[in-house]
Parts: sequence; structure tokens; C-alpha cells
Amino acid sequence: MITAIYLAAVFCIVIGLVFSRSRVLSDLLGVLFLGVQTLLTVHAMLHQGCTELNYFSFDAMGLILLLTLTIVSYPTLLHSRIYLTKPLSSPGSAAVYNASCVLLIAAMTMGYLANHAAVTWIFTEITTLSAAMLIYHHRSKLALEATWKYVFVCAISISFVFVGILFISLALLHDGCSELFYTDLLAHKATLNSFWMKLGFLFIFAGYTAKLGLFPMFTAGVDAKDKAPAPAGALLASALMNLGFCGIYRVYSAISGTPVADWARMVMLIAALITLFIATIYMARISNVKRMLAYSGIEHMSVVTLGLCFGKAGFIAAMLHIVMHTFVKSGLFFHFTQLWRVYSSKMIDDMGDYLKLNPFGALVLLLGFVSIAAVPPSGLFFSELLVFKAMIANGSWVVFAITAFLLTVLLWAFARSIFRIIFLPATKPVEKIKISPWESVSQLILFVLAAYIGFNPPAFLLELIQQAAAMLQ
Repeated sequence: MITAIYLAAVFCIVIGLVFSRSRVLSDLLGVLFLGVQTLLTVHAMLHQGCTELNYFSFDAMGLILLLTLTIVSYPTLLHSRIYLTKPLSSPGSAAVYNASCVLLIAAMTMGYLANHAAVTWIFTEITTLSAAMLIYHHRSKLALEATWKYVFVCAISISFVFVGILFISLALLHDGCSELFYTDLLAHKATLNSFWMKLGFLFIFAGYTAKLGLFPMFTAGVDAKDKAPAPAGALLASALMNLGFCGIYRVYSAISGTPVADWARMVMLIAALITLFIATIYMARISNVKRMLAYSGIEHMSVVTLGLCFGKAGFIAAMLHIVMHTFVKSGLFFHFTQLWRVYSSKMIDDMGDYLKLNPFGALVLLLGFVSIAAVPPSGLFFSELLVFKAMIANGSWVVFAITAFLLTVLLWAFARSIFRIIFLPATKPVEKIKISPWESVSQLILFVLAAYIGFNPPAFLLELIQQAAAMLQ
């Protein structure tokens, strides 16, 4: 079983990274991990629909998120190496960082593929522990505060998910089923007890908002992405948020087409609009680049959740949005390390003249802004357009108007900050340092890939999204 080999290999690699004090050995172990990650991804794509170790299935949803994560894993480990060498981190600190990064990627992988509600819950908790070690990498007072806040909020959220799973198990027991496989939920969806399913979905949704970045538990994630090293923040702001969406969608698909579905959609709709409003308020007054990117992430997850509220057409748009957002947001976090080396600050007021200080990097950053702001030729423009189309088709003109207005304000706030960094004069003298244009190539590739998916989505990706949408009724 390839899944068993993957888990065993990850365990050995993580142990090896923890005790490694050699940069060469750590690099080799990182390359080995990318190899087993790619092997599992290729195996899963070639064996779609199969189940391994009883608890892991290669379904369409899992494959989309797994493929996206694997692509992002390559530049993540590359930029992690750059981050740990400029300036050079201590061997012990680098060892913990590398091991935690690999464990986080592996936990997200298994969380995507899990076909059992309790197994998804377990691997989600593992992501919390591994992410906490990454957030605390700098060992500063602020990093410690962000770590404890993240662990505390995630502990509450994961308890919510656990309670929700208990309620769903009661609904299944009333229907004569004692398992918590998602396939069992889908098979019994027509006869599940509505009361227990409502309670179960409410608790699970509230719990997974800590990972997805929605109201009410989005706050810890913002601090975590700010204090974590930028390459780790790229994972927290993209692939980890996708895990939250995956956990919510698998339960929501089991109640779609039932009397509970309209109630669940209203819960998600309200949470998404509140989150979008909060993101707009903060983006209009933000002065920290990493926090700006973090709030941009919860904005996009609001759009994704809104898409899920408007049927299969909205879900297809949401899945395209998730894939492209993962590439673009990761690229922007990767680029932050260059901003830090130029200005030695995260504050927008300390930045300026970036086009003169790092010409190629500035052009790539400008492309990243265009991509994440969802304006043409951004691929995200097309997925947001499809979400709006689904709203109009549903007759939700009020939601359409509110969303369009808030996104317009967000665009203005984001543009104001990015244009200040790139074009306006710096407020204080900045010593020009040499940054290789090669450091921006990975971000350029990710931005172009997102645009390509928006203009010309690959046939296999559309087919996988259609198959995942088939679970909705």
C-alpha cells in the first residue's frame, strides 16, 4: 500500500530532520520527502476512487487539494531553505522548523484523503501542533503570544468539531449505522435525523472556521500567519485553509438535498458575509504587510464559502478559486522574504521605491497583486465572476450587492498599499541590497499557473471538480 509506505517514510523523515544538525542531510531528507509526496500524488491520481488502509480514499475532492498542495510543497521547501540561510539559523532551530514543515504538509495530505470524520479530526489536530512549532520559530515574546493564542483557539475549535462528530454519530445511530465514514453519511442522508444533523453541522462548521479563516474563529490564524516564517505562512494561508473547507464540505455534502440544507446554507452565508465585512474593515486600515495578506486570505475564503452556498455552479467556481488562491497567496508569502531583506520591516509605512531597489521582484509583486485582487488578467477574476453569476442565477441580489461593494473597498485598500510599496518614495533611506532575480521565479511560475487555470482550466481538473460537485443535490 502506497499510503502505508508514505506514512512510514514521513515518520522516518521527520525523526531524521529533528536530530539532523547537518544542512546537507536536511536538504537530502527534504528532497526525499518531496519524492514520496509526489509518489503518493501520482499514485492517487492513477487510482482514483480506491481506498487504502480502510480510512483513506482517493476521491475527487481529496485529489484536487492533494495535487494543489504537492505543487506548492516544492517552492515551500525551497524558500524555507533560503529563509533558514539568510540569515543563517541555528542547527537546532532549523531542525525543528524542517521537521514541523514536513509534518504539517503530511498531516494536511492525510486530512484531505481521510474518508472518516474522526480521522479528519485527528489529522486536523496534528496540523495545529506542527503549525504551532512553526509559529514559535523565532522564540520571541510576540511569537510565543501568537502560538499560545493559535493553540488555544484551535483547541476550542477542535473540541467543537469533536462535539459535532458526536451529534452526527447520534444521527447515524438512529438510522442503524455505527460508522462515521463520509460514504455512510451520503448513503443515509435521506433518512438522517434533522435535529442531530443541524447540531452536528453547526458545531463542525464553527470548529473548522479556525482553519478556514471564517467568523467566528478566524482571529488566531491572522496572528499565526503574521508571526510564522513567511514560507510557513504560505502554507497556513493557503493549503491549511483548504483543509478547513474540506472538513466542512464533506459534512455539508451529506445534508445537501435534505431539509437541513437551506438552514446550513444560511449559516454559511451569514458567516461569510460577516467575515468579508471584517476583512474589509481591517484591510482599509492595515499597516502590516503579512497581516494584510492574512486578511486577504479570509476575504477569499469568504468568497469560496459564498460559492458553496449557491449550488453546483457556485461550488465549481469555489473549487477553481481555491486552487488558484493557493498558488497566488503562497507566491505572495514567498515574496515577503525579499521585502523583509530590503526594508527589515513588515510595516508598509517603512517601504517604498521597491521598483528601484528590486526591479524584477517589484514586477513580480505587481503581478501577484493583480492576481490576488481578482482583476483581469487574473485567473481569480473568472472564478469570482462565476460566483457572482451563481448568485444572480439564484436571485440573491442583496448578497450580490453587498459582496460586490465590500470587494470593491478591499481592492482599493489592497491597491493603495501595494502601489505605495512599489512606486512611492521611501519614507526613510534604504540601503540597496542585491537580490537575485531567481528568487522571484517560483512566484512568477505560481502566478502564471493561476492565470492559466483561470483562462484555460485543464480538462482533468474540471472533470475532478464536476465529480466532487456531484455529491451536492
